[in-house]
Amino acid sequence: MALFVDIVTIKVKAGDGGNGCVSFHREKYVQQGGPDGGDGGRGGDIVFMASERMHTLLDFRYKRSYAAPNGEPGKNRRSSGRSGANLVIEVPPGTLVRDKETGRILLDLYTPGEKKTLLRGGNGGFGNMHFATPTRQAPNFAKPGVKCQPLEVMLELKSIADVGLVGFPNVGKSTLLSVVTAARPKIANYHFTTLTPNLGIASQDGESFVMADIPGLVEGASQGVGLGHDFLRHVERTRMLLHVVDVSGSEGRDPVADFDAIMRELEQYGDLASRPMIVAANKTDLPGAEEHIERLRAHVADRGIEVYPISAATGEGVKPLMRSVLAMLRTLPEPAPIEPDELPLPTEERPFTVICDGGIYEVVGPSMQHLIDSVNFSDEESLNWFHRTLRRWGVIDELRAQGAGEGDTVRVGDMEFDFVE
Repeated sequence: MALFVDIVTIKVKAGDGGNGCVSFHREKYVQQGGPDGGDGGRGGDIVFMASERMHTLLDFRYKRSYAAPNGEPGKNRRSSGRSGANLVIEVPPGTLVRDKETGRILLDLYTPGEKKTLLRGGNGGFGNMHFATPTRQAPNFAKPGVKCQPLEVMLELKSIADVGLVGFPNVGKSTLLSVVTAARPKIANYHFTTLTPNLGIASQDGESFVMADIPGLVEGASQGVGLGHDFLRHVERTRMLLHVVDVSGSEGRDPVADFDAIMRELEQYGDLASRPMIVAANKTDLPGAEEHIERLRAHVADRGIEVYPISAATGEGVKPLMRSVLAMLRTLPEPAPIEPDELPLPTEERPFTVICDGGIYEVVGPSMQHLIDSVNFSDEESLNWFHRTLRRWGVIDELRAQGAGEGDTVRVGDMEFDFVE
């Protein structure tokens, strides 16, 4: 049986933008052509797609790093570099993409076939043709493409189903699923035969809906006992629950106590006990079941929960149960994807900060390294452009305000300079 994986961490990175080109027009009989360096291509995006052919995150156990292609550098003759292709990562429907560090939900791949972009590729850098002016006719510099940072994300699969089958191990959930759908889960007379969620499509009165057989819960599941968190995760998206209880009293169990124990676990894990519910009192073909059915009915009456006696093994009572399930589903709203967590709106901050540490003035900001990478330090015109940019951004004035004087060391990105008035 294939290994089922429903949570995994991977690293993704959008493609870097291609660098702009430094080039000059060359043609016979034209000795001093102008700049004709083209722009770099845009980096590829990271895109997630919900694929119906996938049912587990197993593939991500073997490959943990994904990077979209970079944009190609610009070329001469004003030719732009080729943009990097988008990288489409297929995941099962129902997969949440979270920021590993903060836990924020970034994407919910809910509908089969839908695509959502997680990371945008970097823009390509301008070629030197953009920097020609009447006084700077031969710019010997271009801009680099925007570099993209990798992001570590957690993929979390929550099965999408209309009805979730819950209950203790070995109460007959898998048998019931096999009777009402074409699913063929593993069925045996021992606990935890089902270790992964099984999905099946049930048809009733010309309508169909998806049922999920959730692996058997144990007491303490909401605190992670056994595989509790892994199992309960797959109940969260269901529209209603079908609580299967063994009313035969086999193995010395008490159906009423079992019902209460499962309800406690559902209440403690995101208040799942408030989900619309029907109880399937299973194994009525075994001796002693009738007595327990009446006790169970009386016990759940205050909750307004209906109890349907069935025998999944013989099929007795299954049709009335499924009609009731369909009737309840008709009254419930259609499920909706989880809205991604809202990111804080950007504040009106300065694009840089000056920090003085040990006599060194460091200019820190998101654009500083990119600015440094744009400078050709062997070209006087490029250096003049760099100085004018610092002055236009207000960096020079801020350095003076912080006390920088002639000859003091200034660090911008990974370069250091002497401050000159």
